[in-house]
Amino acid sequence: MTKRDLVVKISTETGLTQSDIAVVVQKTLDYMADELAAGRDIELRNFGVFEIKTRKSRKGRNPNKPENEVVIPERIVVKFRAGKELKERVEKLVAGK
Repeated sequence: MTKRDLVVKISTETGLTQSDIAVVVQKTLDYMADELAAGRDIELRNFGVFEIKTRKSRKGRNPNKPENEVVIPERIVVKFRAGKELKERVEKLVAGK
């Protein structure tokens, strides 16, 4: 699903214009990005948590030349942990197959 798909789906269900929905969706994503860029976590109940984590420095290897070690520097990443309700809904996918 793309952002455009989301806008069309919400617009169809609510009767609001796609342009209004597009603004709300974009503002929501912008505010979420601002919070994460400021180092703050985002918790969306029943959906999940976006967290800022520091990934430690580690040694990596080129598969074509495994004798050469490369130091991969420490960096900040965004992690997502699914909430209980989302986990349960996704687990139904596996059970349904």
